[in-house]
Parts: sequence; C-alpha cells; structure tokens
Amino acid sequence: MPDRYVPYGHQLIEEDDIDAVAAVLRSDYLTTGPMIGRFEAAVAAATGTRHAVAVNSGTAALHAAYHALGIGPGDEIVTSPITFAATGNAALYLGARPVFADVDSDTGLLDPAAAEAAMTPRTKALVAVDYTGTPASYDALADLATRRGVALVADAAHSLGGSYKGKPAGGQALVSILSFHPVKTITTGEGGAIVTDSDAIAGSASRFRTHGIERDQERLVDKTRPAWYHEMQELGYNYRLTDFQSALGLSQMAKLPRFLARRAEVARRYSEAFADLAGIETPVVPPDRVSAWHLYVIRTSDPALRDPLFEALRARGIGVQVHYIPVYMHPYYRGLGYAAGACPVAERFSASCISLPMFAGLSENDLDYTIETVRRAVAEVVGR
Repeated sequence: MPDRYVPYGHQLIEEDDIDAVAAVLRSDYLTTGPMIGRFEAAVAAATGTRHAVAVNSGTAALHAAYHALGIGPGDEIVTSPITFAATGNAALYLGARPVFADVDSDTGLLDPAAAEAAMTPRTKALVAVDYTGTPASYDALADLATRRGVALVADAAHSLGGSYKGKPAGGQALVSILSFHPVKTITTGEGGAIVTDSDAIAGSASRFRTHGIERDQERLVDKTRPAWYHEMQELGYNYRLTDFQSALGLSQMAKLPRFLARRAEVARRYSEAFADLAGIETPVVPPDRVSAWHLYVIRTSDPALRDPLFEALRARGIGVQVHYIPVYMHPYYRGLGYAAGACPVAERFSASCISLPMFAGLSENDLDYTIETVRRAVAEVVGR
C-alpha cells in the first residue's frame, strides 16, 4: 500500500454530530422515539415533499417504495443499468423483473427514448436514477410515465441537495428514495428514506418498515377495538431507523448547504484542472440542473485506457472506484438470463469511467495531490 491514501468517499462527522448522538443515547428512546419524526420533517423540507419515511437503508427505501406501488410477480420496472444493484434487486425481492434501458452517452442518465422502447404491457414503474447526483430528465420521463400509465419513481440516492429546473431533487416523481450511507452527502451511518406527496404511499411505507403493523386508529380495519389495539395488515419488514441515527441525520441536515458547497468547489477544481487533459472527458451536467456531486466521474476517451489509469492512480494512493458495472452484467443477473449487449451505450460508458475522490471533508492538500496525480498518471498512460 502507498504511504498516502485518499479515499473516493468519506463521511464528515464533527463534534456536534457526536454530541447529538450521545444525547439520544442518554435519553429514554433509542428507537421509535421523537427524533425520527424530526429527522423526517427535515428531509421532507429539503426535498419539497409532504412526507418522508425514514428506513434503515436506501435499499429498504426502494423495497418499500416498490411495495407501496403494488409491484409484484409478473410486473416489470424499467430502469437504468448504470446504478447500484439495489435499484433492480428490490424489484426481484417482490417477484418482479427489472428491465434495463440504455443511457445518455454524455451524462450516463436514463435515456427517455430508450426507456420507452423497453416498456411492455407488464411495465408497472419507470425508475429514474440520479447518477452521480445529477437529476434525470424528469420532464420527458414524467410525460412518458403519464402517457403509458405507469408510476414514475426516482432513485435519488445520489442527489439530495441537487435540483431540476429549480425544484429540489427528490421532489420530481410520484415517489423518490434517498440514501444516507456514509459516502452520501449526509449520513446516518446506514439509512434511507422514501419521500412523496402521496398519503397512501407514505402510509404503506410506514407500515412496511414495521412488519406491516398499523397502530393509527383511523387506519385500522377494526375500528371498534381499544386504544392498545394494533393489527398487522400486510407482510412487512423490520426496516426501522433508530433515534440515535436520526439524531446524526438531523445534525448533518443542518450542514447540507455547506457540504454541497464544498462538493461543488471540488468538482469545479477538477473540471478546470482536467479541461486540457488529452484522453480524459469530464462530467456533463445539463444547464437546467444542479448536481449534488455525490460522485465525480471522469472517463477515458478510449476504454482500453481505463484499467491502466485506474491501476496507476491506485498505486499512487488515489482510492478511485468504478461506478458502475451495468447491473445486468453481474453474475447473478447473468444467471437469470440477462446478457451483454443489451445497453451498448451503458456498457461503453461503464468501461471508461473512474470515480475520483469526492467528499465534503476532502482537504485542499489532498485535493491538490489528487489533481497533480491524475494529470501525471494520464500523461503516462495516454502517452504509452
């Protein structure tokens, strides 16, 4: 291992975050307490939605959202292959089939025309992915969803704090999901949320995260029972977020503007530094969008140069990653009958991309080192 190492992502935890968690650990409620509702209110406000339902991961949020939409055996979702596997996996959990449509060659975002071509009478939902923190093409996707009579879902795991035509990310679709993993813009350790304006979807997600149990007297099937009564109305899961995680999330939400500003500054520095670099393409953000910059992904003009450049950067202590292998290329999906060649643009995009260090706590010294190292490594690899 090199003496110096800069990870591609890292949480930024400060003393007030630690104090917020410690205060809850000293309180009466470690879970199912008041801190969860406070955190949910902050998330709903940030996304411009009426409801936020906190759960213990972004994957749980996807599962709950798909369930709330009634997705089940025989149904299909259409989504992007340039995403974390959970976007497709959550449909498989419910017996549905993910169908992958190709992406835009510049942004890696779901191509609305390709999505429409992939739809069938079995399509139940169109699932956009805000890859790297840049919102998808929601006007075109919303029009498509309306015309075809399907639900529009936003996998906004990357984009908290971003915007599309001035509207906050997470507020573009019938239901959106967020992730609070440590490498995301804010963290709860592990965690996620479903955000929506729909009372029905929020109610379903709330039950789903707690074993399918309903306690609200107004929503009970049997409304004649006493106040202690509760009933399991559907098969749910234990997907609850704890109060101490919610306290961390609430503390972090107060810093969201600062975290976003730092990520944007890092992105600006990278783009300026690599603008003249032969063999490298920098990220494209459409002018009607603001990226949350969860990731900063460069691409090699020749995919054959990606792996040599990746290894050269890792050897120098830059903890680069690849986001992502097209989901259907994973061995598990191959075993289900998915095959290479389904989305050629996405496959070429994936074969050329490298994620550079991007997080709010990235120091100026490490940023300078990363820029200098990338420039030197590219000169060596491209010049071979």
